[in-house]
Amino acid sequence: MTCSGCNTSQGLPKGCKNNGGCGTDGCDKLSVFDWLSNMHQPAEELVCHIVEIRFKNERKEFYNNIDRLPLKVGDIVAVEANPGHDVGMVSMAGELVKAQLKHKKVNQTEDLPKVYRFANQKDIDVWQECREKEHAIMIEARRISRGIGLEMKISDVEYQGDGTKATFYYTSENRVDFRQLIREFATAFKCRIEMRQIGYRQEAAKLGGIGSCGRELCCSTWLTDFRSVSTAAARYQQLSINPQKIAGQCGKLKCCLNYELDSYLDALKDFPKYDAVLKSKGGDIACVKIDVFKREIWLSYTKSENVTWYKFSVEQVNEFLAQNKRGETLASLEDLNKQFNQTEDSLFGSGLLEANELNRFEEKKNRRRRNKAKGGAQQPQNANKKGAGKKQSRKKRKKPNQNRNEN
Repeated sequence: MTCSGCNTSQGLPKGCKNNGGCGTDGCDKLSVFDWLSNMHQPAEELVCHIVEIRFKNERKEFYNNIDRLPLKVGDIVAVEANPGHDVGMVSMAGELVKAQLKHKKVNQTEDLPKVYRFANQKDIDVWQECREKEHAIMIEARRISRGIGLEMKISDVEYQGDGTKATFYYTSENRVDFRQLIREFATAFKCRIEMRQIGYRQEAAKLGGIGSCGRELCCSTWLTDFRSVSTAAARYQQLSINPQKIAGQCGKLKCCLNYELDSYLDALKDFPKYDAVLKSKGGDIACVKIDVFKREIWLSYTKSENVTWYKFSVEQVNEFLAQNKRGETLASLEDLNKQFNQTEDSLFGSGLLEANELNRFEEKKNRRRRNKAKGGAQQPQNANKKGAGKKQSRKKRKKPNQNRNEN
């Protein structure tokens, strides 16, 4: 996002107040830190003269600095566009661009658009004016599209730096015939119109937001490649298949489900199959819960009123499966539990269910009520003791003294 698109003042980055010369472009959206800034630059003939320019939101493009302008991170420049020119901010310059070109698979010998000049005050004023009216135009564009009856959502509007062209980003599940819509937009907004369809993940990356973890969305801050995420990733991590919990702002499965998937897959290599059934004297035994990194498995009978869960290690369960494979029938879960010295505290059984019952406090409350009722009918403990009557007579003697003082 360009600094005029966010809330930074005067189109300049904040940060260390060095106007972009501190190695960072000063914006949280796909920000870049120049970790080569404190290293010696190569000879002049080997210096990379390609720079990366940031525009609104996450849009970045490479441009050729053919005039060898002394560009640094944070400079506002006017660059080549079709038609006219665009205005953006330098987000990367120097040797770091070579690594980015290799990462993006861009050939340096390609005919890249050119950097014209440093943006003057007139360029910045027109640029800021276009940015200020983008939101109002987006609202009006939505009203026009609804009037035509198109099933689409206009997510964002981006004006070119000189104000001659406006790009409308939209999402739609079906193909949209927007020829009439473009004519309506051109008549209403008096500029060249470009329609660009984006996916729901690209929409979330463009608009940004706060995730359920409390941090900014990965796709709007640093994530650029959107890999497919399946529900199997949630199952491997023992997560509940609840769309409201595992779906992101875009409505798709969260990209972070893939972050720890490899660690879970490595840890699950030694685990038996989740649907494996063990044969025992007490009946069929099935797995009801696993703890991946503690390497623990809870077993219970498949057909029994006893809902007790017994905890075993992965090695022990694998040994049970090997015994069944050899044709041996296991002992009952109770006997296996005693054999491997499982304590009652480590079991998920009736004791835990009783501890979680809602009426577990009712018996204590009833006892208190009965004690209060008995205490109200009893006499004081010192009623039959000597001196009790004297205290009452002393209280009675004080009353006539108070009456005499009043008279």
